[in-house]
Amino acid sequence: MMDQSMKAGTPIALCTLLLISLTFIYLLSGENPSVSITSMTRKLHHSKHSLAIHETSMYRDELETALEGASMANKTVIITIVNRAYTEGDKPMLDIFLDGFWLGENTRQLTNHLLIVAVDQTAFERCTFLRLHCYKLKTDGEDFVDEKTYMSEDFIKMMWQRTRFLGDVLRRGYNFVFTDTDVLWLRNPFPRLTLNETIDLQISVDQFNGNQWSQTNPINTGFYMIKSNNKTIALFDEWYGQRNNSTGKKEQDVLVELMQKSAFERLRLRVRFLDTIYFSGFCQDSRDANIVSTVHANCCRSIRAKVTDLVTVIHDWKRFKDPSRNKTIEYRWSNHLACQKSWIS
Repeated sequence: MMDQSMKAGTPIALCTLLLISLTFIYLLSGENPSVSITSMTRKLHHSKHSLAIHETSMYRDELETALEGASMANKTVIITIVNRAYTEGDKPMLDIFLDGFWLGENTRQLTNHLLIVAVDQTAFERCTFLRLHCYKLKTDGEDFVDEKTYMSEDFIKMMWQRTRFLGDVLRRGYNFVFTDTDVLWLRNPFPRLTLNETIDLQISVDQFNGNQWSQTNPINTGFYMIKSNNKTIALFDEWYGQRNNSTGKKEQDVLVELMQKSAFERLRLRVRFLDTIYFSGFCQDSRDANIVSTVHANCCRSIRAKVTDLVTVIHDWKRFKDPSRNKTIEYRWSNHLACQKSWIS
């Protein structure tokens, strides 16, 4: 008797289920009851795809947004890192740095691709006030607000923090030119930087030995261009991984040690060392102001001394660019007196 009642109820149950399904399709399709199952499936798939895109943009982090905003078409960014000490004073270092782009040859448009990485809130607010591309670096509770004297413990910590951050930029697929804020860009340096895909790293030196491929050149990590690839990412991973075994050494010293231990060859890196005639500094002035691209306040101990001598470089540059200048007389840069004295005061 029970089996017969179940058999009798089966068609009714199937009809009820079919009616509910048709009602559901009708409600999803608006007021078009003739909508097909295929059409409904496409609508649901499109909704899921849109949601996925929305979630991706929601969870894309601030660094990716900042890099994308400053990037050139070939995913290359110019990066500098500042703290409060570089944004305060009668003539802050950051302002002098930007003066170089304003006064330089074919450099103004490069600020469209400049990303200012701030390690504290004051520096970040100054950057946003200037309407530049800005990113606030998370520093794991470290205090990098004030001036960090060359080779002090905090200075070394800040350099390693910088290395970790720049490695992250490479892992995201961005090439970059890293520049210290005490580098004046007097001419667009890109025509002097080889865009050959086979060159992984082009790095400045304190004293150029005449051979752009020689690893005996004393490198300076205050200015370099690097391509994002597996080799350079591996270099930064190994470089940063040495930090705990390098007490009292700045990150540049450790990179030199890696180079001397044939890390460049082992990783199959092609590295070019930049001639100081184009990429100069206070350690070695450019021999020719007609072709120099950058001037770095290296071989200098304090921000105050750097500011004083960089302002002198700007005056020198204006004097050099003066149409009334006697061009028959060999042009010479002023001596970097404040920086020379910074080592003995």
